[in-house]
Amino acid sequence: MQWFGRGESDNVEDERGSGGGRGLFLGGGILGLIGAAIYIFTGINPSQLLNQVSNGNTQTEQQAQDPNAPEDNGKKFVRVVLKDTEDIWGKLFRDMGKTYQYPHLVLFTDGVESACGSASSATGPFYCPGDAKVYIDLSFYDELKNRFGAAGDFANAYVIAHEVGHHVQNLLGISAKMDRARSRMSRKAYNKLSVKLELQADFYAGVWAHYEQSVKKVIDEKDIKDALNAANAIGDDRLQQQSQGRVEPDSFTHGTSAQRVYWFKKGYETGDINQGDTFSNGELD
Repeated sequence: MQWFGRGESDNVEDERGSGGGRGLFLGGGILGLIGAAIYIFTGINPSQLLNQVSNGNTQTEQQAQDPNAPEDNGKKFVRVVLKDTEDIWGKLFRDMGKTYQYPHLVLFTDGVESACGSASSATGPFYCPGDAKVYIDLSFYDELKNRFGAAGDFANAYVIAHEVGHHVQNLLGISAKMDRARSRMSRKAYNKLSVKLELQADFYAGVWAHYEQSVKKVIDEKDIKDALNAANAIGDDRLQQQSQGRVEPDSFTHGTSAQRVYWFKKGYETGDINQGDTFSNGELD
């Protein structure tokens, strides 16, 4: 991915080193989709990931040694990716006769406070609809590379694009419909619906990738393979098999590896937001 030296978003807040919240996520909105499991992005027990994060001492390839440096490479990378999402979704919303409201992205270390509650790094990257912000501890990129075998700049960009996809859902009213559906469904039924919400966020990430290539021309086929590899690596079935030696479909929160790859690829190949209805008719009415 060609990112160095390109335009950067002004909507990145750097809270690294500020010693934010360390509690687990309890917030509502989209975060309620995961129930008590706190699966945010990885779909695994956060306490397991927290132990690995706290014991590790590697830094992301994109992050400079001083986490508070205002212009380190990790921050520059995030700002470039966020700017691209702003440009692309801004254009797509204008085409729909709508206004795209830019989300902010918060960089943090260890823990952070958001409008959805407190979170530790173990929760992984997440989007909070309460304040319309994406949150990420850049150490997650080390996990993505070293634990899940998903390396590359565009694999990292896919993580941000997925969370921005949740912001798109929030602006389009899909998140509000999910909240209403929650009150009339069993936990099991709602969990299945939440998987479809996550798959749609993968689709939206694919739509963004389509325009990264066709309009901005800053990625190539290798980048797409990196993103597909990341989607495959963090499927619920694969993560559960690795972490607990068995697969429990009823506890899925983000979809199988095959599903995540399918929907990202569909978004990338079509670039058509109208083809991203991962829900069956009537499920969100």
